[in-house]
Amino acid sequence: MKFKLGCTLNYNVESLSTFVFNIRVVETHCQKILTEQLIIDPDISIDEYVTPIVENRYFRVNVPGGTNLNIFYQATVEMTHFYEDANTIAEVPPADLPVETFHYLYPSRYCESDRLHYLALSEFGDLTTGYSRVTAICNWIYEKVIYEYGTSNPHTSAFDTATERIGVCRDFAHLAIAYCRALNIPARCVAGYAYGLNPPDFHACFEAYLGGRWYLFDATRLAPQNGIVRIGTGRDASDVAFATIFGNIALNKMEILMEHIPDENSSEVPELTTQAISIS
Repeated sequence: MKFKLGCTLNYNVESLSTFVFNIRVVETHCQKILTEQLIIDPDISIDEYVTPIVENRYFRVNVPGGTNLNIFYQATVEMTHFYEDANTIAEVPPADLPVETFHYLYPSRYCESDRLHYLALSEFGDLTTGYSRVTAICNWIYEKVIYEYGTSNPHTSAFDTATERIGVCRDFAHLAIAYCRALNIPARCVAGYAYGLNPPDFHACFEAYLGGRWYLFDATRLAPQNGIVRIGTGRDASDVAFATIFGNIALNKMEILMEHIPDENSSEVPELTTQAISIS
């Protein structure tokens, strides 16, 4: 399955400012970048950093005051999804978890699994373990939390969302991650481009470690899981923000592109499915 995707960003920079962007697609054995273009206007040098293991591709630009900064990124990506029968996927006991997943068992800034431990146990503790229990967490959030733009802020955490019952995609993901971790299921935040979002935007969802690999989930149901292309992976949204800015700036424009490219050799299209999907 192929996608054409990208973004256009425009900022007024009032004083010397530093931007750290996370907008480029990660290349893994499930995601192959066929073409890629990054244009920065004015032409400013960048410092690049790729994180170990998950390979998030950050780049930094230092921009003088009085600058109109334009960022253009576009890529063509081929996805090779891994599908599995959800009924066959079990949870992995802590004693058998790979040590590299422990990082995603602990509470983090936006996912206070310790504060939500008893709520998670009361709602999901008696359910059959496995993929179906994580699905039940997503169903609970979808049914009990209202999705509405502009209802949260950079300080909103999973505990806030569980209390206030309203939020956006990152809040849905944070709450699901916190519930999973409270039940000893490693979970992590995924930021990406998502097919079918209206209006188009960067999207946050999550992965849970089950049956020996990471499986993708999205409690918002706003985009098909096989229509999500990964930008970054982290403990929560603080690790995968599309832009972290140090300075006095104003965002003038943000446009997101995400198109499915039909393949003459395949009839596969982005659509909601009951199968378990992995892009890791």
